Amino acid sequence: MTQTSESVTWLTQAAYDQLKAELDYLSGPARTEIAMKIAAAREEGDLRENGGYHAAKEEQGKQELRVRQLTQLLENAKVGTAPASEGVVAPGTLVTIAFDGDEDDTLEFLLASREYASSDFETYSPQSPLGAGVNGKKVGDDAQYELPNGKKATVRILAVKPFNG
Repeated sequence: MTQTSESVTWLTQAAYDQLKAELDYLSGPARTEIAMKIAAAREEGDLRENGGYHAAKEEQGKQELRVRQLTQLLENAKVGTAPASEGVVAPGTLVTIAFDGDEDDTLEFLLASREYASSDFETYSPQSPLGAGVNGKKVGDDAQYELPNGKKATVRILAVKPFNG
């Protein structure tokens, strides 16, 4: 799965099927289950001090957020193979970087939406600091990104290849 713009998400058929199944479950049986939990908690009486009620309402809110995320993702999804990157870092590519230009200190990762994290590779979102820093760069380019402590880190792009997972 890769994103080639803000509005299009490329998904493999397997990833699409998995996300669609999750959406179907959350918008069907899971909604019924949470509604039953809320109803049972309401019957216990005073809602102000009812931990079960508040937990169920919070769970319901999280489920509804996930339903909205999945709906938007799948509405904008294209199933198939993303366009070739031609040596440019883009969502859906495997990227090899060297930290501070040290080719002994490298990392290979998949730049992709978190919806499709690969078990074979570390996955960084294009919106993450590292992902945003390298996105659009070419092999040989240096990229900077901000570390959690506020300092800047520099990496060099060593290799870029399409992910065919």
